[in-house]
Amino acid sequence: MNATRRGLNRFVLFVVALVLLALAALALLVGLAPGGADTWTTVMGGFQGWLESLGRESAGWGAVAAFVVIAIVLIASSAVRGRRQAPLQSTGSAGAEGRITVTDGFASEALKNALAERDEILSSRVSAGEIQHESVLHVAVTPRQNTSPRQVAEHVDTLVTNLAALTGQNLRAYISIHSGLRAKLARDNTRVH
Repeated sequence: MNATRRGLNRFVLFVVALVLLALAALALLVGLAPGGADTWTTVMGGFQGWLESLGRESAGWGAVAAFVVIAIVLIASSAVRGRRQAPLQSTGSAGAEGRITVTDGFASEALKNALAERDEILSSRVSAGEIQHESVLHVAVTPRQNTSPRQVAEHVDTLVTNLAALTGQNLRAYISIHSGLRAKLARDNTRVH
C-alpha cells in the first residue's frame, strides 16, 4: 500500500472499519435482542429468495458493474493527485564509458549519508516526487533538541545545491524539520565512529 495514495488508503480502511463495525453491531443486536435469531432467520430467508429471483445473470452483471465503478473511482483518484511520486532522473552525456544516469535512489542515499555524519541530526528521510510537473526532493530531518533549525536548513540547502551541481540538474527541494519525543529523549553525547 506504500505506492497508493495516503487518502485512498485511509478511505479504504475507513470503509472496511465501518462495514466491520456494522456487522459487529448487527451480531450483537441479533444475539442480545429477544427474538433476534428468529428475525434474522426470517430476514435472511427473504433476502435469499430475492437473490434467487434475480437469477445468475443479474448477479453477474452486478459484479461487473461494481468492478467498473471501483476501477473508475481508482482512476479518478489517481488523476486528481496533486503530488505524485516520480523518479528523479538526470542523464548525462554519453562518453567512452557509457551514459551515466542518476536516479532518486542515489540522491536519497547521498543526502541521507551526508546528513548521518552530522551529530546534531538524529534521523533523515529523503524522497523524490513531482509537483506541478517538476521534480522535487522532500528532505525530512529530525534534529537533536536545542539545535538551530536555521543551521539545519542551511546545511541541507548546501547539500542539495552540491547534489544539483553533481547531477547537472537544477533540483528543487523542500525541507521539513521535525521535533518529537525522539529528539527530546536523545542524549547529548556525540556519536562514536
